[in-house]
Amino acid sequence: MGATTRGLLLSCFHGGGSEVSRLLALRPRYPSMPRRPKGAAVAGDGGGGEGGGGDLEAAGGAGSEEGEEKVAVFSVSGMTCAACAGSVEKAVKRLPGILNAAVDVLGGRAQVVFYPVFVSENIITEAIEDVGFEAKLIDEEVMEKNILLCRLHIKGMACKYCTSTVQFVLQASPGVQRASVALATEEAEIRYDRRIVSAGQLIQVVEETGFEAILVTTGEDRSRIDLKMDGVLDERSLMIVKSSVQALPGVENIKIDTKLHKVTISYKPEQTGPRDLIEVIKSATSGLVNASIYLEADGRDQHRYVEIKQYRQSFLWSLIFTIPVFLTSMVFMYIPWLKAGLERKVFNMMSTGELLRWILSTPVQFVIGRKFYAGAYKAMCRGSPNMDVLIALGTNTAYFYSVYSVLRAATSANYMSTDFFETSSMLISFILLGKYLEILAKGKTSEAIAKLMDLAPETAILLIHDHEGNVVGEKEIDSRLIQKNDVIKVVPGGKVASDGFVIWGQSHVNESMITGESRPVAKRKGDTVIGGTVNENGVLHVRATFVGSESALAQIVRLVESAQMAKAPVQKFADQISRVFVPLVILFSLLTWLAWFVAGRLHSYPNSWLPPSMDSFQLALQFGISVMVIACPCALGLATPTAVMVATGVGASQGVLIKGGQALESAQKVWNNVIYCVWTYMFTEKSLSCS
Repeated sequence: MGATTRGLLLSCFHGGGSEVSRLLALRPRYPSMPRRPKGAAVAGDGGGGEGGGGDLEAAGGAGSEEGEEKVAVFSVSGMTCAACAGSVEKAVKRLPGILNAAVDVLGGRAQVVFYPVFVSENIITEAIEDVGFEAKLIDEEVMEKNILLCRLHIKGMACKYCTSTVQFVLQASPGVQRASVALATEEAEIRYDRRIVSAGQLIQVVEETGFEAILVTTGEDRSRIDLKMDGVLDERSLMIVKSSVQALPGVENIKIDTKLHKVTISYKPEQTGPRDLIEVIKSATSGLVNASIYLEADGRDQHRYVEIKQYRQSFLWSLIFTIPVFLTSMVFMYIPWLKAGLERKVFNMMSTGELLRWILSTPVQFVIGRKFYAGAYKAMCRGSPNMDVLIALGTNTAYFYSVYSVLRAATSANYMSTDFFETSSMLISFILLGKYLEILAKGKTSEAIAKLMDLAPETAILLIHDHEGNVVGEKEIDSRLIQKNDVIKVVPGGKVASDGFVIWGQSHVNESMITGESRPVAKRKGDTVIGGTVNENGVLHVRATFVGSESALAQIVRLVESAQMAKAPVQKFADQISRVFVPLVILFSLLTWLAWFVAGRLHSYPNSWLPPSMDSFQLALQFGISVMVIACPCALGLATPTAVMVATGVGASQGVLIKGGQALESAQKVWNNVIYCVWTYMFTEKSLSCS
């Protein structure tokens, strides 16, 4: 893989106007923004967000412009199927100022693009909670504007004529508003419209003139970091922290959440970085307040762990009651001496076994299974019945008919009762087991992304230079504290801690985990390296260019997560079916019961089909309950997103980036072309070119 190809690859990850970066944050563009009614207050005035009244906020510039867009990610708990995701999406899209909403039922999150002048994060959270789900804001950012600024490092310029040539071709490119080239620093600064041209295309324009271009920075060049504060956190200390950080060059915005002891800072990475911010907070407060990287646990994982624990405990408790119910109804009845004891009459025709099953199944039905009642109630309130409704209807029908039958036997001298207590308790136990296994399976679908994030090393060796640029020392730091333009030492066998370019040394780097290139790539002064790749031999000094969320690895993770949230066409079709699935199941269940009941009354089947002590009504009821509880819409709504999530995650871990379900569906149409290109590459040694 040549330097040009690697440069274009990096530009795909970092280019503010590239196709990949546009996909990373779902940014739908509408012809015009909705007009705000006269006298309407701006949503969120007076503070808002997660911290509520406990937030202190300061911005380096003016307030939000009316055309500014924002993207927020919410953790949504309680979703079980596609119908739940559809309810959340529909509720959010009904709000004013919403541009787009995407819901990931497997990951338990929702991504919303909106105008903050019309709607706030709190209003979106309330809208989600109004339809019966719990929501929490876990991430938000102001979306990039269309006019971006990027800098290119250009190699090979020898004179003023070279700079004039590069500047002329850049200035003549469509979408470029301004371009300036400096021979002394070998850099070009370009102001461009991301809707017309991308950073990758600008690199290609420069390289077509005979020079080599490397992307240094792009976009609005603004980063964000969350720091955790420890120590004396009174009002005076917080004001000192806010004023001292805001006075630091490059800091644009600071927001302090007093409830979480968290400070969120937006800054220009060219002027400052996380180490500077931490040091300023510590020195300004004379050590009373210490700051560190805020290790916020993933809300989705935390919620999943809680769910796993809850369902495991519920299942185990249900087994304690269900196993005796099962034994008394299915096993002990075939053991003569036990059968005699269970059939002993307590009140009239009510037996000991029936009373025992009633007592044991009641806590399963109303205590252990109460979550199904809550889920069914919320589903009916929002007008979208789900699996909880089917479970509640089926188990309650079996339970209350059994109660009726037992009470009638207790008040009658000749009525032979038949109960279905084992049906309700066993159904709840099996469904709890299924839910437990389902949550475990959901957790495994995100393992590929976790492995991707683990590619980045935890620590890095920072080289310390004197005023003349000589290396005077080195120290090991947290890789998350790397700042732009830091010089990082990469030892043989170590991982590259940050995207950048080599300023000293020669080596070979294994980039297979990022680019798919199987052979180690030679690196020397001026070559770019990607964070997370492995240095095979030799020592390299790398100047960091893209750190934190700007790194190629972070962009890949964002690409995969965005692809997992995008719905495939077949998934949209499945969602439409799932919306009417539950009502149809209830209808078919009633029709099944009616058909068998009528057939029994008309003696359309032989009496030998009837089990002992069961009439035609009870047999029909058993078939109706079976139809109701065996049909689960969850599989219909989860099959496609599970397949997409696994495919995108595993593909990314193997160096294949899939942009979502749409790409997977389209891939089947070009299968023969892919095979042909691979065959051509392998056997004729021609260049690989697939379209």
